Amino acid sequence: MLRILQTGQEEISGLAESQHKCIVIFALVCCCALLIALIFSAVDVWGDDEDGITVETCSRTCRVVLVENIPEDLSIPYKDTVSLTAGLHELLEKARRSVEIVSPRWALNSTKSGSNLPQAKQGQILLHQLKSLRSRSVSLRVVSGLTNSSELDELTRSGADVHYVNMTALSRGQLNSCFWLVDRKHMYIGSAGMDWRSLSTMKEFGIIIHNCSCLVLDLHRIFSLYWQLQYKDFLPSIWSKRLTALYNKDKMLQLSLSGAEAEAYISSSPDIFCPKDRMKDIEAIKRVIQEAKTFIYISTPNYLPMLNRTKTKYWSLIDNMLREALVLKARLEVRVLISCGDETEPLTRNFLWSLKALCVESLRCSLEAKFFVPREQSDGRLSRISRSRFMVTDSSVYLGNLDWVGQEMAFSAGVGVVIRQRLAQNNTVVERMKAVFERDWHSHYTKTLDPNKIPVCSTHTVKDTSV
Repeated sequence: MLRILQTGQEEISGLAESQHKCIVIFALVCCCALLIALIFSAVDVWGDDEDGITVETCSRTCRVVLVENIPEDLSIPYKDTVSLTAGLHELLEKARRSVEIVSPRWALNSTKSGSNLPQAKQGQILLHQLKSLRSRSVSLRVVSGLTNSSELDELTRSGADVHYVNMTALSRGQLNSCFWLVDRKHMYIGSAGMDWRSLSTMKEFGIIIHNCSCLVLDLHRIFSLYWQLQYKDFLPSIWSKRLTALYNKDKMLQLSLSGAEAEAYISSSPDIFCPKDRMKDIEAIKRVIQEAKTFIYISTPNYLPMLNRTKTKYWSLIDNMLREALVLKARLEVRVLISCGDETEPLTRNFLWSLKALCVESLRCSLEAKFFVPREQSDGRLSRISRSRFMVTDSSVYLGNLDWVGQEMAFSAGVGVVIRQRLAQNNTVVERMKAVFERDWHSHYTKTLDPNKIPVCSTHTVKDTSV
């Protein structure tokens, strides 16, 4: 009897132990399943709806328009371009479902001493059009780095959905990205933000591409990334597949731009904002420079290969790319056009002259640098007048949102578009942007880099220049 009782107790004990193990295993399985579900649900949050547009169904036959704002007091003609104002209004007139905007600035209205400036008229008209989108059943979504903007508050009251990105927490930089998406079919990328000066007193340059949902689909993935970062102070360790780049330097989009065959892709900055397969701006610039054979023309508000944090450092990436190209490529012509102002760093001249020195006694290369001379303000300050940010070579163009400054490239958010075309074709973007650069380069608003003088930005104005 005792043996039977002992055996029964052992069986009961074994059964209890087995049940305990099952409970533990079940709990672990449930925890793992919950963890996996949380991970994937979190990842899904970082994507966005794409309105059913796919790589297979999107449009690759596109129309391209180069847009500029040339201030009235500059005697520079439009060169196969249209006014920025006209280009943006056309986009808004085409909108049937959605308008999505990323802009570093929101100052379409302007007041000075309590009265509206006449130059702000175009900005006020554009703001009114944006506010009226709701009456046409067109949704407006805006991403901004600004958290205290009366204009964004106005747009919100008019039905816009506004998200704010805390770049200081995410990358210690600024949100300098500037682009539009309309109906997921049309796009604008350029130097002009939503600022009345961009439509009146500043020289701006950009590109609008119509009916190009394949390229817009890729750019929209960057918008989705920004959209999901609202109020966040961290970036995900795993990006959603819906943010993966569709095209890059190794897999370029094949398309037609205004009847000319082309290849294109979208790039982005900073590095930490680049999910899988997304080209970094610095890598896109490097590829365009490396593929150039005869010339490289660069227009940028500033050129400064430096980082300014707790300690100033030399940022060599772009500077080294240009040096390597000048040394290794025979008969290469490089031109750099910088915009000047009181805020221009004096070291800019030193870096440019250092590049130029590589070709002083060489027949293999040529480097020229000029400054787009500023206008003098009523208070005596010198203000930049050109914000163009692009590079054109014999085979490609790169147009972006960032100055060629180490600090911006490393930490600030921006996007760029690279377009590659064969020179044998007519009406290419490459030829048209080359013509725009050469027009500015030869205008009487530029001054050649002089190694024996203080930087022109602090000593000359437009009225001092001559051909």
